[in-house]
Amino acid sequence: MMGAGKSTVGKALAKHLSWEFTDTDHLIEHQTGVSIPVIFEIEGEAGFRRRESTALASFVGRERQVIATGGGIVLAPENRELLKQIGAVVYLSASAAELYQRTRMDKNRPLLQGPNPRKKIEELLAARLPLYKQCADVVVETGRQPVYQIVNKISHALKLGQKAPDTEQKATGTE
Repeated sequence: MMGAGKSTVGKALAKHLSWEFTDTDHLIEHQTGVSIPVIFEIEGEAGFRRRESTALASFVGRERQVIATGGGIVLAPENRELLKQIGAVVYLSASAAELYQRTRMDKNRPLLQGPNPRKKIEELLAARLPLYKQCADVVVETGRQPVYQIVNKISHALKLGQKAPDTEQKATGTE
């Protein structure tokens, strides 16, 4: 979800693991030469989602990658399948109130430019949460804890295959 900390935590996790980091939104901006809001303006959300799917597909078969995806990437069933093929999926969980606080001043989030961004976040979270849980191998509540603690929880959960403190792991076939 937007504002959950995917880019910040992803960069820190990649550094911790000595892996490469890529943010799919930044990749799309680099490939097109324009910002995400401009893509939304010209191509609409559907055009952006197509570009997002193409960007995600480019990671199949790559190793030692930490990828921060846009929060809406789970909307397409083919993207949910790609995520499973690419590797372990970590869902960074945050409440709608926290997400709103983190994004309220950000003008680069096209879906939040309407009259009631907090309500929009609540709607998006309600619609996407089941999809996030379906894809996630590990769920980590971001809350107000330092990034290094989140990185340690993720690293522990992925290395040991055990439940890390304050995380929930996906039970195969149950979510």
